[in-house]
Amino acid sequence: MAKRETNIKSPDATQPAEAPGGDGELEESAVDPAALESSEAESITLVVADSSDSLYQRRAGNRGDGPEPSAMLTDDRLLDISGRKSLAPEGLWQSFVYNISFHTINLGDSAAVRERKAMDRRIGAAFETGARYVPVVTRKGGVGKTTVTTLLGMALAEVRHDRVIAIDANPDRGTLAERVPKSTGATVRDVVNLAAGISGFTDFAELVSKDASRLHVLASDTDPLMSEAFDEDDYNVVADQAARFYSVILTDCGTGIVHSVMKPTLERADGLVVVSGGSIDEARLASETLTWLEANGYGELVARAVVALNTATQGTNVVKLDEIEGHFISRVREVVRIPYDPNLAAGSVIEWERLSPYTRQAARELAALVVEGMSERLGT
Repeated sequence: MAKRETNIKSPDATQPAEAPGGDGELEESAVDPAALESSEAESITLVVADSSDSLYQRRAGNRGDGPEPSAMLTDDRLLDISGRKSLAPEGLWQSFVYNISFHTINLGDSAAVRERKAMDRRIGAAFETGARYVPVVTRKGGVGKTTVTTLLGMALAEVRHDRVIAIDANPDRGTLAERVPKSTGATVRDVVNLAAGISGFTDFAELVSKDASRLHVLASDTDPLMSEAFDEDDYNVVADQAARFYSVILTDCGTGIVHSVMKPTLERADGLVVVSGGSIDEARLASETLTWLEANGYGELVARAVVALNTATQGTNVVKLDEIEGHFISRVREVVRIPYDPNLAAGSVIEWERLSPYTRQAARELAALVVEGMSERLGT
């Protein structure tokens, strides 16, 4: 703290007389020397703090050519972590050493934990603004398209901090909503009918089912007597409403690739997942799907697509999967094999935590590739 010296004179100190000229100058004889050397003056001292104290430094010489933008106020620059304790490591041996050393020896996370966290960072990569659309397509039923959509959605929702929804856009009766615990009877038709009255997320959330992984699912029409099929206009209404509240929108498309719903689905697409079974005819149909997309102006989307190769379909055990995978690699960005899992075979509610580690790993890899593909397209 700074000290300042001040001389406070005694009340009886003689006041100096002003010069007769009235110009404020004092005659030498008019000044009382005793008043200037008073021993009774009180002294107050303020000590100037060391200019090296960073709290008071203005850094006037480091301000640059102009004012800094708000983006310069980053966490790395502003947070003082020098006094913080390091986070406890994850891993059996690493945790043991950390605990017996009274938190003085930190070996860091195990290799497996580092790989898991790296995968989380890939899946959780943030998008700047707006919703991202990812259709999941196939031209053949029974190859696991709905299952792949659910696995992809769960892998994304479990890690990401924003909201993820999967929409069943099957023009006929889809079964996507049966893969998660059903918490509502609402469908895409209700969203279309109630669109004008949906004022906020709470209203929309009442129309979807939720999974423990935080995945939200919007069911397709279930009434077989419905005369109005889910069409292009209906999908646009649902997609626009979902985009108000969700950052990632997965669309479980029907098998009719020329149906009117496919047009707006593909036009909005930021990424694409094509599902193929492991048999010869399933692989051919999936490849023909890519050919149709390329022929209809979606070549760039195909180049960034990911093929989910479901190895749980019939005939997989007698087919050279490496050859099928090699064929798709020549046409799309990446191929991910989905292994057989008894928890998926029943075709009922999928519980993420009960799935095989291999199944979860495959789903997470698929999610990471989809996110990276969208980021590359958007240049983020």
